[in-house]
Amino acid sequence: MTDIQKARILMIATDGFEQSELLLPLQKLRQKGATVEIAGPDKTREPGEWGESLPVDRKLDDIDPKSYDALILPGGVMNPDRLRLEPKAIEAIRSFAKDGKIVAAICHGPWLLADAGVAKGRRMTSFWSIRKDIENAGAQWSDQEVIADDGIITSRSPKDIPAFIDKIVEEIGEGSHGVRRIAA
Repeated sequence: MTDIQKARILMIATDGFEQSELLLPLQKLRQKGATVEIAGPDKTREPGEWGESLPVDRKLDDIDPKSYDALILPGGVMNPDRLRLEPKAIEAIRSFAKDGKIVAAICHGPWLLADAGVAKGRRMTSFWSIRKDIENAGAQWSDQEVIADDGIITSRSPKDIPAFIDKIVEEIGEGSHGVRRIAA
Protein backbone atom coordinates (compact mmCIF):
# COMPACT_ATOMS: atom_id res chain seq x y z
CA MET A 1 0.00 0.00 0.00
CA THR A 2 1.16 3.53 -0.79
CA ASP A 3 -0.30 6.60 0.86
CA ILE A 4 -0.99 9.28 -1.79
CA GLN A 5 1.01 11.73 0.34
CA LYS A 6 4.08 9.53 -0.11
CA ALA A 7 3.45 8.60 -3.73
CA ARG A 8 5.86 9.48 -6.53
CA ILE A 9 4.06 9.85 -9.85
CA LEU A 10 5.50 10.37 -13.32
CA MET A 11 3.62 11.97 -16.21
CA ILE A 12 5.01 11.54 -19.72
CA ALA A 13 4.07 14.14 -22.33
CA THR A 14 5.32 15.99 -25.36
CA ASP A 15 4.02 18.66 -27.74
CA GLY A 16 0.30 18.42 -28.36
CA PHE A 17 -0.93 17.34 -24.93
CA GLU A 18 -4.49 18.16 -23.87
CA GLN A 19 -3.98 20.90 -21.28
CA SER A 20 -6.69 19.81 -18.84
CA GLU A 21 -5.60 16.16 -18.96
CA LEU A 22 -2.09 17.08 -17.87
CA LEU A 23 -2.59 20.12 -15.63
CA LEU A 24 -5.64 19.02 -13.60
CA PRO A 25 -4.20 15.66 -12.49
CA LEU A 26 -0.84 17.36 -11.87
CA GLN A 27 -2.42 20.03 -9.66
CA LYS A 28 -4.93 17.80 -7.85
CA LEU A 29 -2.44 15.03 -7.09
CA ARG A 30 0.11 17.55 -5.82
CA GLN A 31 -2.62 19.09 -3.63
CA LYS A 32 -3.19 15.64 -2.14
CA GLY A 33 0.52 15.49 -1.26
CA ALA A 34 1.94 13.34 -4.08
CA THR A 35 5.22 14.20 -5.74
CA VAL A 36 4.44 14.51 -9.46
CA GLU A 37 7.06 15.00 -12.14
CA ILE A 38 6.75 15.51 -15.90
CA ALA A 39 9.06 13.71 -18.31
CA GLY A 40 9.35 14.27 -22.03
CA PRO A 41 11.77 14.43 -24.90
CA ASP A 42 12.10 18.22 -24.39
CA LYS A 43 9.94 21.13 -23.27
CA THR A 44 6.27 20.29 -23.57
CA ARG A 45 3.60 22.41 -25.27
CA GLU A 46 -0.05 22.33 -26.13
CA PRO A 47 -0.91 22.01 -29.85
CA GLY A 48 0.55 24.65 -32.15
CA GLU A 49 2.33 27.75 -31.00
CA TRP A 50 -0.61 29.20 -29.06
CA GLY A 51 -0.40 26.88 -26.11
CA GLU A 52 1.29 27.06 -22.76
CA SER A 53 4.82 25.69 -22.57
CA LEU A 54 5.73 23.58 -19.58
CA PRO A 55 9.21 22.64 -18.50
CA VAL A 56 9.92 18.97 -18.03
CA ASP A 57 11.43 17.76 -14.78
CA ARG A 58 13.23 14.91 -16.54
CA LYS A 59 14.08 13.94 -20.07
CA LEU A 60 12.84 10.53 -21.21
CA ASP A 61 16.42 9.26 -21.28
CA ASP A 62 16.84 10.09 -17.58
CA ILE A 63 13.79 8.45 -16.01
CA ASP A 64 13.97 5.38 -13.81
CA PRO A 65 10.53 3.73 -13.56
CA LYS A 66 11.61 1.97 -10.37
CA SER A 67 11.67 5.40 -8.66
CA TYR A 68 7.92 5.92 -9.10
CA ASP A 69 4.67 4.39 -7.90
CA ALA A 70 2.54 5.37 -10.89
CA LEU A 71 2.60 6.66 -14.46
CA ILE A 72 0.05 9.00 -16.04
CA LEU A 73 -0.34 9.42 -19.81
CA PRO A 74 -2.39 12.48 -20.78
CA GLY A 75 -4.11 12.57 -24.15
CA GLY A 76 -4.59 15.05 -26.89
CA VAL A 77 -4.29 13.63 -30.39
CA MET A 78 -0.72 14.72 -31.12
CA ASN A 79 0.85 13.96 -27.74
CA PRO A 80 0.38 10.15 -27.70
CA ASP A 81 0.86 9.92 -31.46
CA ARG A 82 4.28 11.57 -31.11
CA LEU A 83 5.20 9.58 -28.00
CA ARG A 84 4.47 6.30 -29.82
CA LEU A 85 7.56 7.13 -31.90
CA GLU A 86 9.75 7.54 -28.80
CA PRO A 87 11.29 4.16 -27.87
CA LYS A 88 12.15 5.43 -24.37
CA ALA A 89 8.48 6.31 -23.72
CA ILE A 90 7.28 2.87 -24.82
CA GLU A 91 10.04 1.20 -22.79
CA ALA A 92 9.02 3.16 -19.67
CA ILE A 93 5.33 2.25 -20.09
CA ARG A 94 6.23 -1.42 -20.47
CA SER A 95 8.45 -1.26 -17.37
CA PHE A 96 5.76 0.35 -15.20
CA ALA A 97 3.16 -2.16 -16.38
CA LYS A 98 5.40 -5.21 -16.07
CA ASP A 99 6.38 -4.26 -12.51
CA GLY A 100 2.73 -4.05 -11.41
CA LYS A 101 2.75 -0.29 -10.98
CA ILE A 102 -0.25 1.93 -11.65
CA VAL A 103 -0.50 3.09 -15.26
CA ALA A 104 -3.23 5.60 -16.07
CA ALA A 105 -4.09 6.87 -19.57
CA ILE A 106 -6.85 9.24 -20.61
CA CYS A 107 -8.47 10.18 -23.94
CA HIS A 108 -5.99 9.25 -26.72
CA GLY A 109 -3.39 8.16 -24.13
CA PRO A 110 -4.47 4.49 -24.37
CA TRP A 111 -2.87 4.45 -27.85
CA LEU A 112 0.41 4.26 -25.93
CA LEU A 113 -0.84 1.27 -23.95
CA ALA A 114 -1.67 -0.49 -27.20
CA ASP A 115 1.78 0.20 -28.65
CA ALA A 116 3.47 -0.93 -25.43
CA GLY A 117 1.61 -4.27 -25.46
CA VAL A 118 -0.36 -3.42 -22.30
CA ALA A 119 -3.87 -3.44 -23.80
CA LYS A 120 -4.17 -7.11 -24.75
CA GLY A 121 -6.68 -9.00 -22.62
CA ARG A 122 -7.76 -5.97 -20.62
CA ARG A 123 -10.99 -4.05 -20.16
CA MET A 124 -10.34 -0.48 -21.27
CA THR A 125 -11.93 2.75 -22.37
CA SER A 126 -10.64 5.72 -24.36
CA PHE A 127 -11.82 8.57 -26.52
CA TRP A 128 -14.42 7.04 -28.85
CA SER A 129 -12.43 7.72 -32.05
CA ILE A 130 -9.68 5.25 -31.10
CA ARG A 131 -12.05 2.49 -29.99
CA LYS A 132 -11.13 0.23 -32.92
CA ASP A 133 -7.41 0.75 -32.30
CA ILE A 134 -7.87 -0.35 -28.69
CA GLU A 135 -9.98 -3.36 -29.72
CA ASN A 136 -7.45 -4.28 -32.42
CA ALA A 137 -4.78 -4.26 -29.71
CA GLY A 138 -6.75 -7.02 -27.95
CA ALA A 139 -8.67 -5.06 -25.32
CA GLN A 140 -12.36 -5.22 -24.54
CA TRP A 141 -13.50 -1.61 -25.00
CA SER A 142 -16.37 -0.13 -22.99
CA ASP A 143 -17.88 3.37 -22.96
CA GLN A 144 -17.37 4.23 -19.27
CA GLU A 145 -15.91 7.29 -17.56
CA VAL A 146 -13.09 5.27 -16.00
CA ILE A 147 -12.04 1.62 -15.97
CA ALA A 148 -9.39 0.01 -13.77
CA ASP A 149 -8.17 -3.43 -14.77
CA ASP A 150 -5.43 -4.79 -12.50
CA GLY A 151 -4.03 -1.29 -11.89
CA ILE A 152 -4.24 -0.20 -15.53
CA ILE A 153 -6.57 2.82 -15.52
CA THR A 154 -8.19 4.28 -18.62
CA SER A 155 -10.62 7.14 -19.07
CA ARG A 156 -12.44 8.77 -22.00
CA SER A 157 -12.05 12.55 -22.04
CA PRO A 158 -11.60 15.77 -20.03
CA LYS A 159 -15.15 15.51 -18.68
CA ASP A 160 -14.09 12.35 -16.85
CA ILE A 161 -11.02 13.85 -15.13
CA PRO A 162 -12.51 13.90 -11.59
CA ALA A 163 -13.29 10.15 -11.76
CA PHE A 164 -9.88 9.53 -13.38
CA ILE A 165 -8.05 11.29 -10.53
CA ASP A 166 -10.14 9.52 -7.86
CA LYS A 167 -9.35 6.14 -9.42
CA ILE A 168 -5.61 6.95 -9.55
CA VAL A 169 -5.64 7.79 -5.83
CA GLU A 170 -7.60 4.60 -5.05
CA GLU A 171 -5.30 2.35 -7.08
CA ILE A 172 -2.14 3.92 -5.63
CA GLY A 173 -3.60 3.21 -2.18
CA GLU A 174 -3.96 -0.45 -3.14
CA GLY A 175 -0.25 -0.64 -3.99
CA SER A 176 1.54 -2.90 -6.44
CA HIS A 177 -0.51 -5.23 -8.56
CA GLY A 178 2.35 -7.75 -8.88
CA VAL A 179 4.35 -8.72 -11.92
CA ARG A 180 2.25 -8.62 -15.10
CA ARG A 181 2.71 -10.32 -18.45
CA ILE A 182 2.96 -7.82 -21.26
CA ALA A 183 2.25 -8.75 -24.88
CA ALA A 184 5.25 -8.64 -27.19
